[in-house]
Formats: sequence, C-alpha cells, structure tokens
Amino acid sequence: MALNFPNLNRSYDPERRRVRFWAHDSAMEIPLFLNESALHRLNPNAACNETAMLATFDANRDRINAVADRVHAFNPQGFHILEAGDFK
Repeated sequence: MALNFPNLNRSYDPERRRVRFWAHDSAMEIPLFLNESALHRLNPNAACNETAMLATFDANRDRINAVADRVHAFNPQGFHILEAGDFK
C-alpha cells in the first residue's frame, strides 16, 4: 500500500539538521526525516537555515513524498531517514 500524506505539517530540527514530516501507512503513522544533504541535492543553493530548508522542502514536496513512498515500499518500517542518495 502506498503511503498517504494527509498531514502537511513539517518542522526543521536545527540540532540534527533535518526536516521532519509524517505519512500514514494504513492506520499507522510513519515519521520521516529528510537530512540536510538531501535538501541540498534538491536545491544546492539553499542556505543552511530553517527558512531556506523549509522552503526547499515545500518546493519539492511531491518529489520528496514519492521518494519516501518508494523507500517505505522497499523497506517498510516505523520511520525513515531520507538521505541525498535516495534522490537519484
């Protein structure tokens, strides 16, 4: 089953340098994390701050969701950390 992304909330974690967002696999909520390396793959010119990272996330949400869905389908688990290598 494909992931569903009904919750559009996302937040930036400056300590871990990643964006957190959520999906659902049936009734199970799946936390997802998008590392700064992946955000820079999507926008190499983005600054390393919350505003720029969230703007990059928002501008690429469809692609990020598709990658998250693919990663989860390959290895279903309770959470995922997406890296630059997932965005080939």
